[in-house]
Amino acid sequence: MKKSLYIGILSLFILLSYSCNSEDSELNITPSPNDPSTIVAVTSLDVSYGSDEDQKYDLYLPQNRTLNTKVIVLVHGGSWVAGDKSDMNDYVELIQANLPQYAIVNINYRLADQNNPPFPMQLDDITSIINDLKVRNEEYIISKDYAFIGTSAGGHLSLLWSYAYDTQGDVNMVASIVGPTNLSDDAYLNSTNPAVQAAFAIFGNELSTQFLETYSPLHRVTNTAPPTVLFYGGQDPLIPNSQGSSLSDRLTQLGVSHEFTFYPEEGHGWDGQNAIDTWNKLSTFVEEHH
Repeated sequence: MKKSLYIGILSLFILLSYSCNSEDSELNITPSPNDPSTIVAVTSLDVSYGSDEDQKYDLYLPQNRTLNTKVIVLVHGGSWVAGDKSDMNDYVELIQANLPQYAIVNINYRLADQNNPPFPMQLDDITSIINDLKVRNEEYIISKDYAFIGTSAGGHLSLLWSYAYDTQGDVNMVASIVGPTNLSDDAYLNSTNPAVQAAFAIFGNELSTQFLETYSPLHRVTNTAPPTVLFYGGQDPLIPNSQGSSLSDRLTQLGVSHEFTFYPEEGHGWDGQNAIDTWNKLSTFVEEHH
C-alpha cells in the first residue's frame, strides 16, 4: 500500500470534526491543446454555481487530463443542517494521492433550517452543480461522467440524486458511508434519540409516508441504478442497522451491481484498520466502475 494512503487516514472518517482553511485561487483554464501532457493541474476554490453564499464548490483538476477525464463529486454530511465541504478534504487528499487520474469536485449546498427544508432544495443544488459542470466541461477539460461519494446526510443525498434525479444517466457509481437510506423506517419513526428527532424535525410537521418515501433512496431505486458501494457501522446511534442492509437487499433484488460492508463494532464513523479497509474497498470500486 502506498505510504500516502496513511496520510490523514486516522481522521478520514471523523465525519464532522475536520476543518481546513485555504486561500481562494482563480480559475484560469485554456481550451485543450492537442497534447494532453501540456495540461497542468488546477485548483480553484469556492467556485459559485448560484447566488447563495453556500452555493459553491472546490475544483481539483489533474494534470494531463482530457475530455475523457472522469469526475468524483464529494458530498459532506451534517444532518442536512450543518457541515461544510472542508469536512471532505481528507478525501480530496486520498484521491489525489491514490487515484490521481480523476478530477474532484467538493461541494457545498444550502443548509436547511426551520424556514428552508432540505428537500428538494439540496437535491436541486446538486442538479445545478452537475449542470454547471456539464456546461463547462470543455473549459475544465473533463468528461460528463460522474461518481458520488457521500458521508452521513451527504451519503443520503448522493444515493437519492443518483437514483432519482440523474435523468441523463451521467452517474457511473455512487458510494454511501453511513448515509440514511429509508426515512420511513420504523426504527426512525419510533426513535427516542434526541439527535434523530431533531434531524427529522427539520423536514417539517407533516411527515406523511409519501413524503418520507419520496426522499428515501430505498424507495426510489430502480434496476437502472448505478453501481453502489455501502459502508455502515453496527453501533451507529444515528443510522439504524436496517438502513444499509435493507438497501443492499433491495439492490440484490433489482440486480444492481453493489457491495455492502458492515462493521459490527463501529459507530457513525471510524478510524484505524477499518478506515483503511473502507478506503481500499472504496478506491477499488471507483477504479472498477468509474
